[in-house]
Amino acid sequence: MQSSTRIRVAAVAALLGLVAVFGGPGSAQAESAEPDATTVGDVTGFHADGPVYHLEAGTAEARVSFVSTETFRIELAPDGTFADPTGDDIVLPQGAPPHTRWKERSDRYELSTGSITLRAYKSPLRFELRRADGSLVWSEAKGLSWDGTRTTQTLARGADEQFYGAGMQNGRGNTSHRGQTVEVGVDYNWDDGGHPNSVPFYLSSAGYGVFRNTYAPNTYAFTDPVTTSAQEQRFDAYYFAGDDAKDVIGQYTKLTGKPFLPPVYGMEIGDADCYLHNANRGERRTLDALKIADGYVEHDMPNGWMLVNDGYGCGYEDLAETAKGLQDRGMQLGLWTEDGIDKIADQVKAGQRVAKLDVAWVGSGYKFALDGCKDAYQGIEDNSDARGFTYAPESWSGAQRCGVQWSGDQYGTWDYIRWQIPTYAGATMSGLAYTTGDVDGIFGGSAKTYTRDLQWKMFLGTTMTMDGWAASDKQPYRYGEPYTTINRDYLKLKESLLPYQYSYAHEATKTGVGMVRPLVLEYPDDPKAATDAAKYEFMSGEDFLVAPVYQDSTRRDGIYLPKGTWIDYWSGRTYEGPTTVDHYSAPLDTLPLFVKAGASVPMWPGIRSYQDRTSDSPLAWDIYPQGRSSFTLYEDDGVTRRHRDGQYATQRVDVDAPVRGSGDITVNIGESKGHFTGKQSRRPYEFSVHTGSAPRSVELNGTLPRLGSAAAYRTAKQGWWYDQDDRDGVVKIKTAPLSTDRKFSLRLKDTSAVGGRKASTTAVVSAPDAQEVGAGVEGTVAVDVTAGSADVTDAAVTLDVPEGWQVTPAKTVDRIPAGNTRRVEVAVTPAKDAVAGEARITALARYRAAGEARTTVQRFAAGVMPQPPTADTWASDLVWLKSTNGYGPAERDRSNGESGATDGHTLTLAGKTYEKGIGSHADSDIEVYLGGRCTTFTADAGIDDEINGYGEVAFSVEADGKVLWTSPKVTGASATVPVEVDVTGARHVHLKVTDTNGSKTGDHGDWAAARFSCS
Repeated sequence: MQSSTRIRVAAVAALLGLVAVFGGPGSAQAESAEPDATTVGDVTGFHADGPVYHLEAGTAEARVSFVSTETFRIELAPDGTFADPTGDDIVLPQGAPPHTRWKERSDRYELSTGSITLRAYKSPLRFELRRADGSLVWSEAKGLSWDGTRTTQTLARGADEQFYGAGMQNGRGNTSHRGQTVEVGVDYNWDDGGHPNSVPFYLSSAGYGVFRNTYAPNTYAFTDPVTTSAQEQRFDAYYFAGDDAKDVIGQYTKLTGKPFLPPVYGMEIGDADCYLHNANRGERRTLDALKIADGYVEHDMPNGWMLVNDGYGCGYEDLAETAKGLQDRGMQLGLWTEDGIDKIADQVKAGQRVAKLDVAWVGSGYKFALDGCKDAYQGIEDNSDARGFTYAPESWSGAQRCGVQWSGDQYGTWDYIRWQIPTYAGATMSGLAYTTGDVDGIFGGSAKTYTRDLQWKMFLGTTMTMDGWAASDKQPYRYGEPYTTINRDYLKLKESLLPYQYSYAHEATKTGVGMVRPLVLEYPDDPKAATDAAKYEFMSGEDFLVAPVYQDSTRRDGIYLPKGTWIDYWSGRTYEGPTTVDHYSAPLDTLPLFVKAGASVPMWPGIRSYQDRTSDSPLAWDIYPQGRSSFTLYEDDGVTRRHRDGQYATQRVDVDAPVRGSGDITVNIGESKGHFTGKQSRRPYEFSVHTGSAPRSVELNGTLPRLGSAAAYRTAKQGWWYDQDDRDGVVKIKTAPLSTDRKFSLRLKDTSAVGGRKASTTAVVSAPDAQEVGAGVEGTVAVDVTAGSADVTDAAVTLDVPEGWQVTPAKTVDRIPAGNTRRVEVAVTPAKDAVAGEARITALARYRAAGEARTTVQRFAAGVMPQPPTADTWASDLVWLKSTNGYGPAERDRSNGESGATDGHTLTLAGKTYEKGIGSHADSDIEVYLGGRCTTFTADAGIDDEINGYGEVAFSVEADGKVLWTSPKVTGASATVPVEVDVTGARHVHLKVTDTNGSKTGDHGDWAAARFSCS
């Protein structure tokens, strides 16, 4: 692992050296002291040159040019000579400038369009922007300034003004930058606090944005006052005055380019590895990639493309045969452009459809990275009928029109999941519509972190998984059950949501706004949306709120829901925002996911690949009716560029429903407008309408037949069924094939808005934390039923449990008074061979409230415990309920080898070897289950001799939430520490090794001869 990291760092360092030699952007400055800053002086001359205005201030000159009625450019040349190093690289042709006018007043010049006025004060020269109504947008606190290294603008900061943007800022960006200093430039820091894929653009809640037209590194200090600087001897910035943040992003991307529309396979997950001369995996051939592709097919898992040479010096062979083999399996060929793009024409003709850029040849960033993105993108389009599709790190403004911005080589840990959430959502504020990172990183990782990371990344527009650099490969089927099934379910959920996500991808080409959004973009007036209250969640489109689990836990706290009605995607429970949800039950297979009331979500049901769609495949609409709402579906052939010539279609759905409570629902499906090759002329439709109350009838050109069961619904060609047990009640509707060129209407008579006729009377099911059951042993599971605003009667609780478990039905609860809770205990017996760890249980309560039959459902986790020890037992022979480790897996009876399982050596402390024990690497946590059967834990603790004196750690023993023992600081040179701890009555014991000096180098902590005395 560590040697692999060094290879990439060395490559970057070499490239950085070249940049310094050739004096590229960000190159080292002279060591001599820089002169004091100079601020622009009084205006000494003014003249208009058509639509361009010139202001002289001694030897310096500023010029102002308008691009549109709300977009303009300010340039300053300290020596009076203007330069433009970016040329036409970033800013696209904008057409004729708008009509402008100017007026001189005693203290200023006013340069105006119909929407804005830029004031240029005379003494000294200072700019201020106002709207047509006279309201202030921004004002310079002092004039533009420069010194030997940079030019700076200083703006007054508004009392409540918030700031966003600057590209991909790791660990932040979806909350305000106010009070922070943000660097914009190439830094190769792909960890928390780094800023890969920087963009010299920011926007303000005051209704404006600023783009520095430069390749130089920038620093934005959003302090009071705000200072923004670029490392160059010129000032060049474009300004956008908009109605809101979306408008500003739209103006910025009109200037620098709208985001591209990916091919539909590019929105499916991708897979990357080296298949030729792989230093980490042994000798393989490029065609071996087809075996991995077969794994996706055999495990019924979506995969859109494969990068077959991702590794330094990997290369490839048999390219055309590999491409054809992947296409036969429903995938496309991708290549890492390790040595540039000189061969891209031949590669594309052989079948390449994805290009991944990397530091090996665009490492100097800025213009180099932008040119690489454009050239690779164009190389695909010039040599095929496909759309350009690239992945790029360290890109720059303009790259949104040609590539996905990828966040680099990262680790699979809970902490990486945490800080990636604001990273990608925040990048949308800079016009980056597609940002992503490898599922579970490139290094490290575990079955749990992979599964949790994959879940939420299915709600990004694009993502991939990366193999070959960690201890084991990272295809989503590698970890076995239950992980394979959970990963498959989420991959297929993304596949089913492709019509929704693809429609937002098309929208981004028009508006510049990506699908993945910080809450503040949709709720700018919410005082919490810009704060840490919403930092670790995001919107996926306007309808899904995603709150990833970023800790090793089955609960999620601090989920902020803004104003409106929100529906738990899994249970159907409704919440009224603004509110904060704590103790959300999130077993491993449950991503905290909420849908906004009023949503109409188009879906492709039951597919593994978009290529599974046929001419008679259904289009499904998942509808959460509340008031009036609409959604416009976008469709094209998904692969070629013909949509740019108008070959696409749109179809709008409008829903008219009660705002609250009972009433009729009308779903109007408009005609599909437009044409493209492969467009369905007729198709069946499916609808899931979340009402919470059964309708009296459903009408479509007459009354549709009501079906009596789930089985009848599955086999019927047309009809409807009210599934009372599905997410608080869902009306499911099928139609026969209908012409896409004709509109039609569904009417649900006498039903309700989402939440039911009397939403306040809905009961809630929950479960206490930390419930445990033993494999093969009868136990109980507790479920709490809480009544709403009306009494609950006849409440019957049933459990859906893993296969092989036995459940004894619980007694019906006759009555639960309004607002009260009753606990129901259900007898369960797990299978004898139940695997120790987390088990997902679903509780369903059927009941009556306010005269209506209702159901409520909740997923929760119960811990399955192994048989506790009944005699003295080595810790390395017990089942480990938890095993986290700093590098590689913790080892049984071996030292830690940092990479794969069993790659360690004989345990050795102070010259003594041990046959039994645990070899770990800080930070490490091994959890075992004793069930109260043991009395003493003994061990010899220390840093393994193989480290040769390095390392610094502390050991500790914890039981049932209490620290029983902690060692002094232990180094590689310390004597062995004897351990004897009383664990009498303890059920869960944790053996922890913690880094104590901030460096993980050499932290090989051994629990040698670790043993429990039990009876």
